[in-house]
Amino acid sequence: MALKVFDLSCEHDHLFEGWFASLESYEGQASRGLVRCPICQSSQITRRVSAPHLNVSHLKAQREDVAPPAAPSGARATVMAPSGGQLAQLQAEVLRHIRRIVSQSDDVGARFADEARRMHEGEIEHRAIRGTATAEECQELLEDGVSIMPIPDILDDDRLQ
Repeated sequence: MALKVFDLSCEHDHLFEGWFASLESYEGQASRGLVRCPICQSSQITRRVSAPHLNVSHLKAQREDVAPPAAPSGARATVMAPSGGQLAQLQAEVLRHIRRIVSQSDDVGARFADEARRMHEGEIEHRAIRGTATAEECQELLEDGVSIMPIPDILDDDRLQ
């Protein structure tokens, strides 16, 4: 049976995934309060716009070209299969940790590109910053070797639970 994966959020804008047998299954569980946010346990959940599922199985050969080398025959790796509850708890912890890191960075607003470049060139002390930049500014920073990464709005808030 194919599962439906929905992007969900609670009233506090915590974003998470839910896997259901069908839309009707999701709606039934949600109406009974069974769908809960893994971060705050709220049952006030809404479906968000989701990216469509893309069949990329034809890319498997390409992925194998860049896959890490296989372990020697007989070598064993440490693996884990967390339960559904453990996985939800782990996802919530990771999200809280990322939000904490983002909230502890210095918000420089529209000066982001200038501040990042000045740090890269050694003009000012390095520190964690966040802010806004145009696509062109981001491209120029990347071309100049400045490490940057986009931050989804859901992670850039001060509502750490």
